Amino acid sequence: MQYLKETPSQTAGPYVHIGLAPKAAGFDIFKQELGWDIAGPNAKGKRIRVEGCVYDGTGAPVKDVLLEAWQANAAGHYAHPEDGREVEDGFRGWGRVITDFDTGLWGFDTVKPGTTKGRNGTTQAPHINLWIVARGINLGLNTRLYFDDCDNSNDPVLNLIEQTHRRQTLIATRNEDSKGVTYRFDIHIQGTGETVFLDI
Repeated sequence: MQYLKETPSQTAGPYVHIGLAPKAAGFDIFKQELGWDIAGPNAKGKRIRVEGCVYDGTGAPVKDVLLEAWQANAAGHYAHPEDGREVEDGFRGWGRVITDFDTGLWGFDTVKPGTTKGRNGTTQAPHINLWIVARGINLGLNTRLYFDDCDNSNDPVLNLIEQTHRRQTLIATRNEDSKGVTYRFDIHIQGTGETVFLDI
């Protein structure tokens, strides 16, 4: 039996935005971008905004990041056939955004997700799944965003994190003003306060 060498990994490179978010790179080629409103304009539930920055190990914002987000709707149902439950018309529950080239800020509009079914009859606290790619990252990073105004104490994924202080790196902070509710979620790729990333 002949064993082949593993194909070398490669970073995302400088063309992530052109290939995956072309409008942000100045190419208006699609009728509809895939991501700035994750839930869709007619989704039921509490409308929220989620935003933050991605920081490198020195604390500097990374300005060429692409994030994909997927979530359940306000009733806790995913827009996926394996969910096995009917999902409201127009709910996408998935999108793709990039960071601002000048500030490093990313953000999207959505509805606050509901609790979802976990494995073996468990219940997962409301959360949004995030996947992050950028130059310098060989493999996409997976993490979750939870909400500081929800009861996260029994979430099975959060409870897998043995160092309880590290769980805070997955909690978004609520702010409310005249424009509505915004949850701030900063991601630290490494260094002090490194965000917990999930191996999935």
